[in-house]
Amino acid sequence: MVDFTKGQWIFEPQQHAVTPTSVSITTEPETDFWQRSYYGFRNDNAPALQIESEDNFTFTTKVSFSYKAQFDQCGLIIYLDNENWFKASIEYENEEYSRLGSVVTNLGYSDWATSDIPLPEAIWYRLSRRGPDFLIESSFDGVNFKQMRIFHLHKLGETTEAMGKCNPPQTALNTVKFGVYACSPLKSSFTATFSDMQLEPCKWLAHAV
Repeated sequence: MVDFTKGQWIFEPQQHAVTPTSVSITTEPETDFWQRSYYGFRNDNAPALQIESEDNFTFTTKVSFSYKAQFDQCGLIIYLDNENWFKASIEYENEEYSRLGSVVTNLGYSDWATSDIPLPEAIWYRLSRRGPDFLIESSFDGVNFKQMRIFHLHKLGETTEAMGKCNPPQTALNTVKFGVYACSPLKSSFTATFSDMQLEPCKWLAHAV
């Protein structure tokens, strides 16, 4: 179990509830994270609650939600600063499908990788760290997890053979801030509830060289 009552807010929302076992965020209209790519705009005002770690870890949580409008989203985040971050979520598109995906932002430019899915009422995410490298997975039952992507955050330094060890290598920045977020890029508002949160030693096995 992980206690987010000791976490730190980025853009603290007006309505939220944080207990030792859950986090609830009610989004405010016109909030989002995005940097430059394709659209040209820069959004950096969504609420996120984070904790810190210098170690390799695996963080798992369930998030329940009832989206109201297009682009409503909630999920996991790693926010180092406004130009270096990651987020994973389901983003509401329409009544026919939504987009399970993730955004990796390095040096001020965001990407977006997605898969179209029917919209569930809840999903589990599992984020694992090995130094500057990460694995994000998702599950619809909390048991069977599927890989969404492997990614690298440049600000954390270079990948080395030390990825196979328990502790991360000496990189440009060892401390990682990570947690949960929710936002409504349009004129919408909904509530996301994060529960079943666990923080464990890294379960992502080192690649056999």
